[in-house]
Amino acid sequence: MKLGRKAIKTDTRTLRMARYLTPSLPPPPVSVDWTHGLSDWGMMLNDTLGDCTIAGCGHAVQVWSLANVGLELTVSDSDILAAYEAWDGYVNGDASTDNGGIELDVLNAWKKNTLAGHALLAFADPDVSNLTEIRQTIALFGGCYIGIDLPLTAQNQIVWDVAPDPGDGSAAKGSWGGHCVFVPKYDQDGFTCITWGGLKTMTTAFWNVYCDEAHGLLSSVWMGAKGSPSGFNLNQLQADLSAIR
Repeated sequence: MKLGRKAIKTDTRTLRMARYLTPSLPPPPVSVDWTHGLSDWGMMLNDTLGDCTIAGCGHAVQVWSLANVGLELTVSDSDILAAYEAWDGYVNGDASTDNGGIELDVLNAWKKNTLAGHALLAFADPDVSNLTEIRQTIALFGGCYIGIDLPLTAQNQIVWDVAPDPGDGSAAKGSWGGHCVFVPKYDQDGFTCITWGGLKTMTTAFWNVYCDEAHGLLSSVWMGAKGSPSGFNLNQLQADLSAIR
């Protein structure tokens, strides 16, 4: 399996999810599952290319449309490849350019363009260490687009969990590499992401140690079908978007 998330890039203009979560918003549910029982999500080329930053977008589209809104939309491999070329600089057939991508750059590119005709209206970042904000993001918007500094110890784990370091550094953050996934599910024990065509669960302890980047995505399909969630200040978000354009 391929990875492909590059180092974190920050921008002071990036919207913060906490700004739009009003006091009237109830606590997030104990558990949320937007997968609707689907287990086969497609590789999105991430078995042969380090395009996880694009595959994560494709899996988000599946959750929003196929699993929930009934449009049965799965982004084709050709559209995934085109986005990897346009947004991450890959040149088809040139392995030296298969270098992955930066999540912030991908999301900014998606917001300016579309992925297979699917628009990203906006994104706002929850605090990756604030699990209440993370759960609210998943519950309100169908998932969370995240970055993980994977350790080598995760390679053979059925459930990603913090493992004791055997002394060779294999449990260190990033010893395997950076990875991007979309997380549409959580419960009291942890979070479940879509990666390499299937579902992968990680414990809360694993999240706290290895997850270091999180973005809440506002989809045109999701918002069009469900509207603005009660307790989420969409008007303020739209005003802030206008101010930074």
